[in-house]
Amino acid sequence: MFKKSILFTAFSLAISASLFAQNHSIMKGINSNAPVKCSKTIVINVSIEKVWNVLTNIDHWATWQTDISNPKLNGQLKPNTTFDWKTGGAKIHSTLHTVEPLRQFGWTGKTFGMFAIHNWTLTETNGQTTVYVDESMEGFFTKLFKSAFNKNLEKGMQKWLDLLKAESEKQ
Repeated sequence: MFKKSILFTAFSLAISASLFAQNHSIMKGINSNAPVKCSKTIVINVSIEKVWNVLTNIDHWATWQTDISNPKLNGQLKPNTTFDWKTGGAKIHSTLHTVEPLRQFGWTGKTFGMFAIHNWTLTETNGQTTVYVDESMEGFFTKLFKSAFNKNLEKGMQKWLDLLKAESEKQ
């Protein structure tokens, strides 16, 4: 059931991607008017450097992020570099928009006509790292199935944070 919801989410993301991309350049903030959006925070009990290294090592996401396969960064870790990955069976093509070492990391992504903006912010206090993540999604299906997409995004985002915490604290 969870896998179907991820595919459904990915499909909806793709529908809006082409529409959104035609009207917007690369953005740093999420779309506060998008029908689907979520923000979450977690505290990780390691240095910001450790969390940053796990989070930004895109080619190795599949080793700890159980919903991701075939991640591939297509160049250097810097703005405008693209990467491709799969989640829940859906292929996603993303473009980095923000790479501020040890502070902020973000990308846009599109698949099946949907478009997402995904941002991470890291801060460190007393050897602990607070990770704040937010995402917006838009497209035809996100409007039709707003409630289901919001629920799935919230669950998926929490899982990603929990896995990031476990991997960062393990290393």
